[in-house]
This record gives sequence, C-alpha cells and structure tokens, in this order.
Amino acid sequence: MGEGQCKHRGCFSGTMHLSHIIFGPPSAFVSGEMVINDQSSLTVQQSNGDEFKMRKQKGFSLIELLIVVAIILIIAAIAIPNLLRARIAANESAAASGIRTINTAEVSYNSTYPAVGYAATIVSLGPGGPAATCPTPPVAATACLIDGVLASGIKGGYTYGYTPTVGGGLNTGYQVAAKPTTANQTGVRAFCSFEDAVVRVDPTGALAATCPAATTPI
Repeated sequence: MGEGQCKHRGCFSGTMHLSHIIFGPPSAFVSGEMVINDQSSLTVQQSNGDEFKMRKQKGFSLIELLIVVAIILIIAAIAIPNLLRARIAANESAAASGIRTINTAEVSYNSTYPAVGYAATIVSLGPGGPAATCPTPPVAATACLIDGVLASGIKGGYTYGYTPTVGGGLNTGYQVAAKPTTANQTGVRAFCSFEDAVVRVDPTGALAATCPAATTPI
C-alpha cells in the first residue's frame, strides 16, 4: 500500500496493490493495482495497462430532502391564502361590473322593446347561450345586449339571479343579484341592483334573485 495521507481525516491518497480484484462473475479474477486519486473517484489499473475508473455516487441526504420539503410547505402556507384573497377580490370586482352591465342593457332593452318593458329573463339580454350567435336583427328573446356567458347566469365565480316585476302586461321593473357560486371561495360579498341602476352590496353574500331597497349602495 502506498503512502501519502489526505488533508481530511479518514481518507487516503496513494496506490493500493491488490492481489486480486473481481470484475464480473466470481470466476473472473484480474490482478492489478487500485489508485485512489481523490475522495470522489478511484482508478483500478490492471497489470496489462487497462484502467477502470469508478466514481463515488453523489446525491441528497434524507435530512436535506426534508429541509427542502419543509421550506416548500412554508412558502405554500404563506402564498396560497394570498392567492385566494386576490382571486376573491378579482371575482367581486367582476361581479359588480356585471351588475352595471346588466343595468345598462336593461335601459337599452326597455327603450328598444317598449311593448315588453324590461327583459323577462337575463337570458333575453344575451344572444341565447354562451356560444350562440346573435340573430340579425336581434329580437326581444335574444337582444344581444350582453355577452352569452353573463346571460347564462354564471360567470367569474358568481351566480346571477333575475326577477322581473310585472304590471299591466309589461315588465315594469327588475331585480338582479350576483352571489358567490361557492361562498368564501369564489367570493364573499353579494351585489345587486334594480331599475334605479344603483349597484348595492351585501357583505354576507346571502342575496338570491332579489335586491331589497335597504341594501347598502356601493
């Protein structure tokens, strides 16, 4: 065995002469010498001059992997609630905007179809479906004043309810409300309006298809 200690305790640098080194099946014996060049590799040199280099396998320890997993979980615990709040805020803003859009469409509908008054259903304000094409020209049943997704009653995590007010054979008024499809996940607050076109908000999110006049305006 050759001489020469490494700087690090427990390692050896030099030449170790082995009488036999086994390669392959137990019946195969090759005489030669083994040279440890550093801590990451060793070279086995046969007497005929051939060399075989074997490298030390490197990887992560179990503790290192657990530390990485713990860091990921901490980041997720911080980021996920913030992402949920941001999504809720975006959905609520879109719902309030949707109520304003319906109010504007109702004004146009009432002036375009005076024999009907306001729309009988929210579907009547759209093209007839999320993927439907507007007829030419539009009619009272499909006025094409709002997009098909909003007219379908579900959009952006909110469900829209609509109730017309009928009097004298006409739709003299309407109530529309948007509430979270899944409470506290797609939204928290509910929004509503009626023919005065003022958007109102219910912090509890409990509105259905009605909009009480006492509901707080935005």
